[in-house]
Amino acid sequence: MSGDVTPGEPQSGAAPFEEETFEGGQEMAARATTTPSELSREQGMSATLRMPEGYDVDDYNVETADDNTMIINMGPQHPSTHGVLRLMMELDGETVLRTKPIIGYLHTGMEKTGEELTYVQGATNVTRMDYLSPLHNELVFSLATEALLGIELPERAVWIRMLMAELNRMSSHLMWLATNGMDLGSTSMMIYGFREREMILAFFEKTTGLRMNHNFIRPGGVAADLPDGWEDDVALICDRVMPSLAEFDELLTGQPIFRERTEGVGVMDVDTAVALSATGPILRATGVPWDLRRAMPYLYYDQLDFDVVVGTYGDTFDRYAVRFNEVVESVRIVRQILERMPKGDYRIQDHKVTPPPRARIDESMEALIHHFKIFTEGFRVPEGEVYVAVESPRGELGCYLVSDGSNKPYRLHVRGPSFVNLQSLPTLMRGGLVADAVAVISSVDPVMGEVDR
Repeated sequence: MSGDVTPGEPQSGAAPFEEETFEGGQEMAARATTTPSELSREQGMSATLRMPEGYDVDDYNVETADDNTMIINMGPQHPSTHGVLRLMMELDGETVLRTKPIIGYLHTGMEKTGEELTYVQGATNVTRMDYLSPLHNELVFSLATEALLGIELPERAVWIRMLMAELNRMSSHLMWLATNGMDLGSTSMMIYGFREREMILAFFEKTTGLRMNHNFIRPGGVAADLPDGWEDDVALICDRVMPSLAEFDELLTGQPIFRERTEGVGVMDVDTAVALSATGPILRATGVPWDLRRAMPYLYYDQLDFDVVVGTYGDTFDRYAVRFNEVVESVRIVRQILERMPKGDYRIQDHKVTPPPRARIDESMEALIHHFKIFTEGFRVPEGEVYVAVESPRGELGCYLVSDGSNKPYRLHVRGPSFVNLQSLPTLMRGGLVADAVAVISSVDPVMGEVDR
């Protein structure tokens, strides 16, 4: 055959299946046809954001001719990659030279969908992005909407939001402890982590009616007050989680095989983490005490006593230790909320923003009209734009809202921590073994529903 084939393009004789799965520019091309800047990104070079011309890429002193290395796919099957994430890796034997995350297999277009929904309906959309921390998604959207409205919530509504957010942080990290244990061969941790998380989800179901995707935190407050006996339920969760954490600590932290699989694996330094805009446990594992609950307080976090957990080496073990101890800190926060929860309204009493009590609908025509208009037309938000961020279990979760004065957002954009943190994978995997890839991916804790939103 005559004529050159453009690297990365499927040949005319390729099978239909190969053409259907080709991802174009996202895919990793042969080393010989990759530009120096792209090569530096795929190799996870810390200078990738401002690499000078003529910069030589460190190739670990190995032969890098294409016939000496191979490019393999990992994923996008759900197990191990924690969602439909596909990684292309160039290997020299068992050493990872380059890594390229390929996303988009779960794309849902939630931001564009959010621009076609009223502000009242918005929480039902964003809650489905990061489905392991849905309440944080609802919280950041509601805070952004309330900032544009210029309203102030009753104290009880704010404390309820903090309670639910911290319980959600605990459930998310327990889920991560479970799946991370399974990724490293600990089937026991998988069972125990889900067992403890189940208590929190049961409380969520009792409070919101759903285990996940709650639509509980809404602009103007929360959907309903806490159920009768909630104090006993929350106290029981705290009392059971703490002894369980001691068991997990004994099961994993000092376990020689677990330490060997995590210590010194997937290391990232402070400068690289900051350059890559990493947030959450990934950034704190490098030693940076950046937590929005402390650095840029929202709700009433500035009134609570808790520590920001940081690591030292920025490796996979540190990321495990940070999340483990953040569960302990969340228990401290929840106990303080339990003691300080005030009485009062659970949402603002403005029937232009929140519906009247259900009982009033049967008694008052005015209440019925308010209820009907809120759930059919929604409410109008003054023109303006705002960016609000909260600390989700995975890092900085931001919401950028633009209002044109109508009942729907003119523009909705979400700064998802999983999406941003994924770009750290080439750095974390660079020079490691392919056997450690699963441990490194798990330590990033990506949720693909938020990445492919």
